[in-house]
Amino acid sequence: MTPIATYRLQLRPDFTFQAAARAVPYLASLGVSHLHLSPVLEALPGSTHGYDVTGHSRIRGELGGEEGLRRLAAAALRHGLGLVVDLVPNHMSSVARHNRALWEVLREGPASPYARWFDIDWDAGGGKVLLPVLGGRIGDVRDRLRVEPGEGPGSGVLRYEDHVFPLRDGTASLPFAELLDAQWYRLGWWRLARTELNYRRFFTISELIGVRVEDPEVFAATHGKVLELVREGVIEGLRIDHPDGLADPEAYLERLHAATGGRCWTVVEKILTGEERLPARWPVDGTTGYDALRYVDGLFVDGPGAERLTEAYRAFAGPAPDRGGIWEPTVRRAMDWVVTHELATELSLLTRTAGRICAADPVLRDHAPWALRTATTELMVRLPVYRPYRIGGQEVLTEEAAREAKETFAVEEEAVAVDVIRDLALGRLGEGPDHTAFRARFAQTASALRAKSVEDTAFYRYTPLLSANEVGGDPGRPAVSPQEFHGYAARLARDWPATGTVLSTHDTKRGGDVRAAIAVLSQCPERWARLLDELTAASPVPAPDPHLAWSAWQTAFGLGPDLAAVPGRPGDALLKAVREAGLRTTWTEPDPGYEQAVTDFVAAWPPGGPPELTKAVRELAPHTRANALGAALVQLTMPGVPELYQGTERTCRTLVDPDNRRPFTAGEPDERTALTRAALRLRRQFPEIFGDSGRYAPLTAAGPAADHCLAFVRSGAVVTAVTRLSLRLAESGGWAGTVLELPDGPWFDLLAGQRRVEGGAVVLAELFADRPVALLSRLAVPEEPSVPL
Repeated sequence: MTPIATYRLQLRPDFTFQAAARAVPYLASLGVSHLHLSPVLEALPGSTHGYDVTGHSRIRGELGGEEGLRRLAAAALRHGLGLVVDLVPNHMSSVARHNRALWEVLREGPASPYARWFDIDWDAGGGKVLLPVLGGRIGDVRDRLRVEPGEGPGSGVLRYEDHVFPLRDGTASLPFAELLDAQWYRLGWWRLARTELNYRRFFTISELIGVRVEDPEVFAATHGKVLELVREGVIEGLRIDHPDGLADPEAYLERLHAATGGRCWTVVEKILTGEERLPARWPVDGTTGYDALRYVDGLFVDGPGAERLTEAYRAFAGPAPDRGGIWEPTVRRAMDWVVTHELATELSLLTRTAGRICAADPVLRDHAPWALRTATTELMVRLPVYRPYRIGGQEVLTEEAAREAKETFAVEEEAVAVDVIRDLALGRLGEGPDHTAFRARFAQTASALRAKSVEDTAFYRYTPLLSANEVGGDPGRPAVSPQEFHGYAARLARDWPATGTVLSTHDTKRGGDVRAAIAVLSQCPERWARLLDELTAASPVPAPDPHLAWSAWQTAFGLGPDLAAVPGRPGDALLKAVREAGLRTTWTEPDPGYEQAVTDFVAAWPPGGPPELTKAVRELAPHTRANALGAALVQLTMPGVPELYQGTERTCRTLVDPDNRRPFTAGEPDERTALTRAALRLRRQFPEIFGDSGRYAPLTAAGPAADHCLAFVRSGAVVTAVTRLSLRLAESGGWAGTVLELPDGPWFDLLAGQRRVEGGAVVLAELFADRPVALLSRLAVPEEPSVPL
């Protein structure tokens, strides 16, 4: 069944199935129809996220095991709720001691029945799997390696600190040097992962090894338990994590659809960029909602103000155009770095595979490896999306991109390598094992490149308006007009009515309420610039650089009243930001002095922030409120299935993980809670208004402030109206006679005690007299009591 709305819970060893079951009555009272659980399969002990899966046939014991999950499902069912589960098909933990399949591969080598599970390039490793786990070169850590007896005769294990590895049968008694050489794996310095790794990983994380779910036997083995729970009705929906990492996402989703009998509501964590559309051929209900997040957020950004804010950013932070001053060059510079450094091992594999294909075909011979590598690099960095697909791939691997890539070659004849790589990536040069492997790995690497260079690098280097730096967002064009939003929402209603929509997730870099506050700054860029000057002059400890100061003070402004709640939160988030940016310090090459300067700068802030900042937060609070309530109401009533991330049924100011992955707690209800209950109660009582057959139509205001109202009607029966850019509205004199033409009434405002509103021209100054949003229904909806946790 299609959910009415979902509520995401982050499961952890300190928030188990049992804890989730205790929250069920409260969550049901909000009006959601399904609980959305983070990954439930066996994961690395102590994992706080569950994406480091270690076993697919078991439900995670630390959460309560299968019995605990079934009890949670039964408790949910008693309150009318179903379960949606986050499924991780692309990767597993590479910690061998906890991953039985990988353990057997390391013990038995390529002859292991589990060898087909993983993308391992045995030839590149000289017949061995490189395991980059050592803290130094092996000669420097030799005394920390030891051999211990195993359970069977002639067996044993090799230990290095907390790591344990199997020994190949019959090798336990060999001299140590011979023992190391006799294994199917090679222990190596962790720094070798960038260039020497010979297994596919998740992005650049060597601790997560890619899984070959395109193999039918591997699919069956890794999905058996989840499919069993689907058949039994324990699980009713699936969120598919990172489908772009798969060799063939469409084929995988078709197999999954067939295996579930089409009984599951299924959404994919597919990040769409620009005008990219979800492939219509995919047998899914839609995305997890990052595309909706971009359109909703953009409604509350002032485009001209954002441009002036960017000018102020350049003047204050002083970044060079290619180091954070202009969006497109910032992305390109980040891509060039990531593809040649962080993804060097993946690039080497693609070069070797292309070389084998060319060597086997007389027509394609005589392309130098460096030319194939350069062509691969130059094409990949010009992809405007996460990955190409065979269907429609030429739309993103364009002739223009190929021409630009060729221009990087000094010799025209050598630039022909670009055509070879492009044709290989698009499947135009025939079929064969290497052809298939190249096409898949090119696409997989492209998605990793986009994620690492944009989400995890450029978003931290280009920071004029931090609220725009969100997964799926476009910091170079952060504003969305009402007309653009209406067009997008109408497409969803027509093509993907059951897609997911979100404002906050476990992966958002700032929660919806933090972004709502920061977006206000696009309406007052000059005021923000003056405030920064005041904060800089008053700071007892100077920021290590102006770029950091800009981001730090925007973060503090976004946290607002919560700044004093957990003192370490902004400092932790900022340290992560400067490491991800990689301009002054990185995760792998840290600059202790710079990082200490960041810590000292934030630690010197007075509790709750400097008085200049708290004054601005207080004075702009009504506009933060308008943004936050407006975004929430739009998301809850627009086409699609809305998801609430844990805690966001009330004001919830969170930063990047791990801050946003803390255990769930129910806080005090506020006006957001009342809005959430009203909207979800309406969806639950009248699902036909919002569901697959629900219609969407824009409503247009008339008058001098018409652009400050975003309104639409669902199936002729429910109207959403919100205020946008409220600060500019107030500065220009308010609504000033602006009206919204409603269909024939009467209507009942569910956020104002079901106050009756007649149809026709409604004066917006009256409609928004008490709050900046309105939810109108043709039918009065009975109130329901809330249920405390």
